[in-house]
Amino acid sequence: TQYTHFKHLTDCLLKFVLFSSNLLFTALGLATLGLGLWGLFNKESFTQEKLDSIGTDPMLLFVFLGLVLSLLCLTGCVGAVRENCCLLRTFSVVLLFLVAAQVLAAIVAYSLQGQITNLLRTGMLNAMVRYQDDLDLRFITDEIQTGLQCCGADNYRDWQINSYFNCSAPGIQACSVPPSCCVDPLENGTVWNSQCGVGAQLLDEFSAQSVIFLGGCLGSISRWIEQHSGLIGTVAIVLLGVQLIMLIVATRLLDNIQWNRTQAQQRMARS
Repeated sequence: TQYTHFKHLTDCLLKFVLFSSNLLFTALGLATLGLGLWGLFNKESFTQEKLDSIGTDPMLLFVFLGLVLSLLCLTGCVGAVRENCCLLRTFSVVLLFLVAAQVLAAIVAYSLQGQITNLLRTGMLNAMVRYQDDLDLRFITDEIQTGLQCCGADNYRDWQINSYFNCSAPGIQACSVPPSCCVDPLENGTVWNSQCGVGAQLLDEFSAQSVIFLGGCLGSISRWIEQHSGLIGTVAIVLLGVQLIMLIVATRLLDNIQWNRTQAQQRMARS
């Protein structure tokens, strides 16, 4: 009948949408997982002397996110292809939980903006303390300072917190800041000048402003968020919308599979 034919086409379309979208996110999850594992092995984080500090390694976040995303989307892929109700239910329940968690996190983040700012300040100060000892934190700190043209958490004198850049330190880096704080860190426009921030903390603000960025990164981050709030909101809504569509498609496909099986059982019973 036409209804049966339409039902079959609908099932095929739902399976294709669910499979293709989950396949795409599975690839994204595997890439994230690979990036995290590459970072851990590249730094030899699994060696005996580094195992104690592996729990604070930022690469673990990539490993965790990649693993969760890959397993979840692989469950959706296999469930759609095999018409496995158990896998589709698992996928739907976990996805519903993740959507609810994201909405709740957005509400909490909006209502606790002051506390989040304090957490960011604490996190950045900790990264500054471990700047020379952790390659990941150094890379992240340098990228933030270079990209946002800032220095320190609140201002450039925050680098006093670092044992190497503190003015009481014995080395050449005493009273200095990282080269990522410099207005022009490239010597002759090509070579990275690692000494451009030497002695910058000894300068007054008027003299220092021609050498380094004076403003802290927390203020720059706040201004960046305000300037790009529309884009951030759009991306968040699109991602949430995609997840809701996947959830609706999975639920609809699950209902259709159960309906088809019920009809098949009824036909067998009549025959």
